[in-house]
Amino acid sequence: MRVLLVLLLCLPGWVNAEIYEWQDANGSKHFSDRSVVDAKIVDIKPGYDFYRIKTVYDGDTVVLEDGRKVRLLGINTPEVQHRDKQADAGGNEAKRWLIDKLKNTKVRLEVGAEKTDKYGRILAHLFTEKKEHVNRQLVTAGLAAVSIYPLELHYLNELVNAQDQAEQAKLGIWGRPEYAAIPVGSLTEDGHQGWTRLVGKVVNIRKTRKSVYLEFSPVLSAAKGAVFEARIESKWLGLFPDINDYLGKTIEVRGWLNKNKGHLSMLIRHPSAIKEKALTTQ
Repeated sequence: MRVLLVLLLCLPGWVNAEIYEWQDANGSKHFSDRSVVDAKIVDIKPGYDFYRIKTVYDGDTVVLEDGRKVRLLGINTPEVQHRDKQADAGGNEAKRWLIDKLKNTKVRLEVGAEKTDKYGRILAHLFTEKKEHVNRQLVTAGLAAVSIYPLELHYLNELVNAQDQAEQAKLGIWGRPEYAAIPVGSLTEDGHQGWTRLVGKVVNIRKTRKSVYLEFSPVLSAAKGAVFEARIESKWLGLFPDINDYLGKTIEVRGWLNKNKGHLSMLIRHPSAIKEKALTTQ
């Protein structure tokens, strides 16, 4: 009977089902997903594997004791110094915080829908032995910004709410001048390095088969034909409100700038990277 119970608990379809236990007239125990007279619900406590952290690479990447590298899901911290690239503002602070948080503790992983990224890193949410959600705590402290990929929506509301509170309190990156929102009109053709916030008015919406583009005004270097557009892949439009509602509004977009043939664009993967706001400087 123990073997039967183990098999039941290992079946994916039973993960959220209630398991009932009862005894027959001969005193033998039985288990099922269906209740019978005098049956009681089995209190199942899922088991987790906990791991020690070998190395904290930066604020959102760690190496487990078994050598596997883990990238924290749903967030992005500023870069630390590597090779010939200087650290971004706030990068070292995020790394130090993570080192202190993971010292003398173990973590369990909740792996994402896409288990690894293109670099072979495991994509996961980290939880300490005290049930602390490390990804969210980095956001709460203002050490990380929310960065949502369409397939990875677990803990979305918790992360966004934590970011809203940190931003309102101007904690961490939200109080740093390096991450203040930049008016689109002040951009140059060289764009801007690293994660950034841009604010401007959407004056046109252009659609192609694969993407929708939000075109901003004033355009930068207008005499040379350079423009800035926020790009949303068509396959993810279902996650967004009606795109046409952005037309004529001043919004802020958050992410990384790409340059192609004199055009600057920013890929927006999720509506959490768009904020409506009043434009106070241009």
